[in-house]
Amino acid sequence: MRVTVIVKEKESNERAISRFNKAVQASRKLLKIRTERYNLKVPKKKYVRDAAIKREFYRSKREKSRFY
Repeated sequence: MRVTVIVKEKESNERAISRFNKAVQASRKLLKIRTERYNLKVPKKKYVRDAAIKREFYRSKREKSRFY
């Protein structure tokens, strides 16, 4: 669906553009376009699990090194 703004009588172009920008933001179309811009594949369960294990290992390693 389109986002349209009809210019009112004695309304400046800047004000009409401002109203249009607000209407676009309210419709959340840009947000949807930005999220769908790249076709990202869903990470596999094994990859997510391995990444979490590595992250936990490095966090604990960094935490231990803070006190020495």
